[in-house]
Amino acid sequence: MPAVVVFLIFVICLIIAIPVSISLGIASVLPGAVDPSFTASGTYVIRSMLGGIDSFPLLAVPMFVLSGIIMARGGISRKLFDVFAYFMGKRTAGMPCAVVVTCLFYGAISGSAPATVAAVGSMTIPILMEMGYDKKFSTALVAVAGGLGVIIPPSIPFIMYGTASGASVSDLFIAGIIPGVMIGGLLMVYAIYYCKKHGEDQEKKLAMVGKLHDKGLLRVLKDSAFALLSPVIILGCIYTGVASPTEAAVISVFYALIISLFVYKSIKIRDIWTIMVEAIRTYAPILFILAASIAFSRVLTLMQVPQEISAWILAHFTNKIVLLLVLNVFLLIVGMVMDTTPAILILTPILLPIVEAVGIHPIHFGIVMVVNLAIGFVTPPIGVNLFVASSLTDVPVMEIAKKAMPMILYFFAALLIVTFVPAVSLALL
Repeated sequence: MPAVVVFLIFVICLIIAIPVSISLGIASVLPGAVDPSFTASGTYVIRSMLGGIDSFPLLAVPMFVLSGIIMARGGISRKLFDVFAYFMGKRTAGMPCAVVVTCLFYGAISGSAPATVAAVGSMTIPILMEMGYDKKFSTALVAVAGGLGVIIPPSIPFIMYGTASGASVSDLFIAGIIPGVMIGGLLMVYAIYYCKKHGEDQEKKLAMVGKLHDKGLLRVLKDSAFALLSPVIILGCIYTGVASPTEAAVISVFYALIISLFVYKSIKIRDIWTIMVEAIRTYAPILFILAASIAFSRVLTLMQVPQEISAWILAHFTNKIVLLLVLNVFLLIVGMVMDTTPAILILTPILLPIVEAVGIHPIHFGIVMVVNLAIGFVTPPIGVNLFVASSLTDVPVMEIAKKAMPMILYFFAALLIVTFVPAVSLALL
C-alpha cells in the first residue's frame, strides 16, 4: 500500500472524529492487512505498541502528571503567585507579569501546558478580573503563558522527543531553559505594552498587593518557600546527577504529596484516591496514543517513508535557512491540527535525518520542534490550552484566540530566534 494512501486514511479518520489513538492504530494495521507479504502484520503492530511503551524514560510522564495534579489540588500555584505578586504587583502590568512567572515556575513542576493553564488559570484569572483587567485578556494571557509548561524543564514533550530520537532527555531539559525564559520575558513585554495602552485600576491593584504586604515579606516567603523549592529540587536532582529524569519525577510526586499533606495541609489522606483516579484518567489516553504512535512510526520506517521524504526534501531545499523555514511552517501547521505527543513520535524519525544531514544539532532541532508545537496549544482548531482556558471563564474559544494573537506573534518572534540562533538552545550544554 502506498504511503500516501496510509496518510490519507489517517487524515480521513481524524476528520470524521475518530480518536487519534484509534486512527493511528487503523493506519498502522492497514498496510499489513492489504498486503499479507508486508512485514508489519497485526501481530507486529501489537508487539510494537507493547514494546514501545516498555521504556524507563517514559515512566517519567505519568509521574509528572501525578505530581502536577497533587500540586494543583494542594494549592501550590497560589503560593507561587503570592510571592511573585508581592515583588512585582506594584509595577506597571505587575500582576499580569506575576501570572507569566507563575506559569514558568509551575511549568517547571508539571511539565504540561494544559495542566499549567488549569492550575494557574483557575486561581489567577478571577484575581485579575477582580482587579479590573479585561476578562478576555486575562484568559488569553494564561492560555498563552501556559504553553511555557512544555518548554521549561521538566517537559513531557522533551521526554517524548528523547524517546523518539535517542537524544539525552537531561540535555533537552537544559536546552529548554533559555528559550523558555526568553519567551516568558517577551510575554511580559507585551503585558506591559497592553497595560500602558489600556490602563490599570491602580486602586484595586494596590489594595490587592497591599494585603500581601500587610502579611510581611517573611510571612509570604515562609508560606511560599516549599512551593518555590519544588522546581529547584526536581531539576537539581537531574543536573547534579543524583537522579535521572524518571527518578526525579518520582521524587517530585513524593515531595508534592508530603508538602501538601503535612506542610500546607491542603489535601487529606482521603483525597489521595481521587487524585490517583484523576491521574490515571489523564494518563491513560496519553499512553494509548503513545503506543499507537510508536507502532505507526515503525510501520512508516518499514515502508521507508522517512528515507523517501528525506531524499525529496534534501533534493528540493538545499539552502539550510530555507529548509528551516519550510520545516517551521510545516510543524506550525501540524501543531494546529494534531496533539503534541503523536506529532513528535511520528515526525521525529522522519525529520531528524533531514536536519542532521544539513548539520543541525538534534538537541537544537528538538527545542525548535517543541516550541513550534507549543504554539499549536494556542491556535485553533485543536488549541488545547484555548479549550482549557475557555472552560474556566466561559469565554468562546475563538474570542480567546483573537485576543491571544498579539502574544502568539511574540511567540513567533521567539521561535525565529531559537531557530536561527542555535546558541540560545545549546549555550548551557
